[in-house]
Amino acid sequence: MDGVTVRFDGLTALDDVSFQARIGEVVGLIGPNGAGKTTLFNVICGFVRADDGAIVWGGHPLSGVRPHKLASLGVGRTLQGVRLFPRLTALENVMVGAGPLRRPRVFASLLGLPAADRAERDLRDEALRALEALEVARIADEPATSLPYPVQKRVALARALVARPALLLLDEPAGGLGADEVGELGRTIRELGGSMTVLLVEHRMDLVMAICDHVVVLDSGRVIADGPPSEVGADPAVLEAYLGSEEAEDEARDA
Repeated sequence: MDGVTVRFDGLTALDDVSFQARIGEVVGLIGPNGAGKTTLFNVICGFVRADDGAIVWGGHPLSGVRPHKLASLGVGRTLQGVRLFPRLTALENVMVGAGPLRRPRVFASLLGLPAADRAERDLRDEALRALEALEVARIADEPATSLPYPVQKRVALARALVARPALLLLDEPAGGLGADEVGELGRTIRELGGSMTVLLVEHRMDLVMAICDHVVVLDSGRVIADGPPSEVGADPAVLEAYLGSEEAEDEARDA
């Protein structure tokens, strides 16, 4: 991101934001509520158009790219919460994530041609492998919204992973999880970082400091820190703007 600025009715949501997420890194994006984190994700995904600046991924400009084209450029995203389709099974929810890249041709599907059947089988196999990678394949045929919330989180992550993104945007993946579940999530994200770039928005400072290669801190739409977790966690400007309390300072130091 290079000099990205976004204004809403005179309010500057992002102000000259620049940073890099390198291949294979886990990059944390943190900041207080209203700092601009979600706006930044929405700019990357094409839901919000930047007033100034440029976004480039893998040599391709993302500015002006329509959201439904992102998967073909190797960009995947999870949303806050889980947002699963309630009438579909866990496996079917994951299959939706691969659909834009592997959907059979319309006429082949309408005519019931063998090519469509093969594509459907391949799609199911791909989705099942994504669930297996997250150790929840056993619930593949269960209604998605009947599952425990931590399992739903894994299904939502599998749906993002099934298209094999090169850049994965995770929007508060630890929300609603207990300590043990956050630990498992951290190990999973750390493993993903070896095969793709992960950009992580998260309020859990212990998770961010434990798994990120570097951390970008936003405050009122501006980047106030960008560096290794150990440096960012000790930065007085970060402690003042983001943590804002003695207890939170202790948490960052312990992490």
